[in-house]
Amino acid sequence: MAENTNFQAAAYTAQGTAREKIALPETLFDGTVNMPVMHQAVKAFLANQRQGNASTKIRKYVTGGNQKPWKQKGTGRARAGSARAPHWVGGGTVFGPTPRSYAQYVPRQVRALARKSAFNARARENAIFVIDAFNYDAPKTSRLQALVDTLGVAEKKVLILTDGVKTNVFMSGRNLPTVHVMPYSDVSTYHILWSDVVLIEASALGTTLEPIAEAPAAPKRERPAVQAAAKTAAKKTPAKKSAARKAPAKKAAAKKSAAKKTTAKKSTAKKSAAKKSTKRKEK
Repeated sequence: MAENTNFQAAAYTAQGTAREKIALPETLFDGTVNMPVMHQAVKAFLANQRQGNASTKIRKYVTGGNQKPWKQKGTGRARAGSARAPHWVGGGTVFGPTPRSYAQYVPRQVRALARKSAFNARARENAIFVIDAFNYDAPKTSRLQALVDTLGVAEKKVLILTDGVKTNVFMSGRNLPTVHVMPYSDVSTYHILWSDVVLIEASALGTTLEPIAEAPAAPKRERPAVQAAAKTAAKKTPAKKSAARKAPAKKAAAKKSAAKKTTAKKSTAKKSAAKKSTKRKEK
């Protein structure tokens, strides 16, 4: 099933602010949906996850059974040569599983066609969103959860494809059970079909979006105790300022009073000296 369709995807910022729709690249999103190829790719992916460790023992590897249980003739019982025969309890297993590889090889062009078909299948469902950039300074699960909630896909399985390896984004979504973060270059057909919604970073598709100014965050409401403490601190600050202003005036007044006292002492000393000198002259 192939149709030349120009797909458009909804675009958002990393905070969930809606932007104008952008056209998806036609080289990848051309409407091709090949169901048999996708089935082959998914089947091979799941088969390659198997370890193939199942193992059983044939009769020669089972411990014991070296001695003949009873003599060949004369007992009236069926002849038996070993207690580890397949029809005995505890005997060997016939045609049982042994360690093997379940790996399946799918040609590179077939894998590319299946991946392309999966992207087109999600584009037909309008399940592809483009995010301008995931620039996380530090891992923050609540930040990624807020984006998923804003887009209204919290109840769906979300696949986030970043431009290259971004550890902070991966660690932000690691604790969310319905969110899977991986580089765009590593995505497979299975991961795309597993998800209900695919969020792709714009630079991974080769498109760039002009940044827009985000609305400033609302100020946090302080607790009543914090507000009361702030009010009391505001009341105390004017008193401190007035006291600081009065301090130089007090110092100046103290200096003036000290100067007056010294001048008064000097004047009294002069007067007493003059009286003494007059008394001596009279004598």
